Amino acid sequence: MAHLRDVPDDIDEAVAVRMDRQRILHSGDHRFAMLVEEWVLRTVIGDSDTMAGALGHLISVASLPSVSLGVIPLGTPRGAGWPVESFTMYDDAQVNVELVSAHLTVTQPGEIAEYTKVFAELSGIAVYGAQARSLITAAIDAFG
Repeated sequence: MAHLRDVPDDIDEAVAVRMDRQRILHSGDHRFAMLVEEWVLRTVIGDSDTMAGALGHLISVASLPSVSLGVIPLGTPRGAGWPVESFTMYDDAQVNVELVSAHLTVTQPGEIAEYTKVFAELSGIAVYGAQARSLITAAIDAFG
């Protein structure tokens, strides 16, 4: 990806920073609700070992009491207007949106409310617990 965006190839440093950020999962009184589409679990970034390790880590993190992980299964019917961009919500104060060319920070209450509604609707079609782990495990198995 670095070559596509003409940025330095600093994968090792980026991984170290992301791993350090994960300490928040184990400290304080934070709650995290995450959703992922099943097709994302099967999208190869790196190699099979990298993917299996990342998905195994996802299963581990999903078992933490502070984490709720939902997986939206392939083929789940949905209406029009679903977001194609990835977004992160920080309570009702801020939404960060990742685009190909930019990172947007949304702070307007009306716009945050739209993301809150979409997240609630997507949460309603996701599976959790054993069903989510089963989909993640199937993706790991597919990598051989």
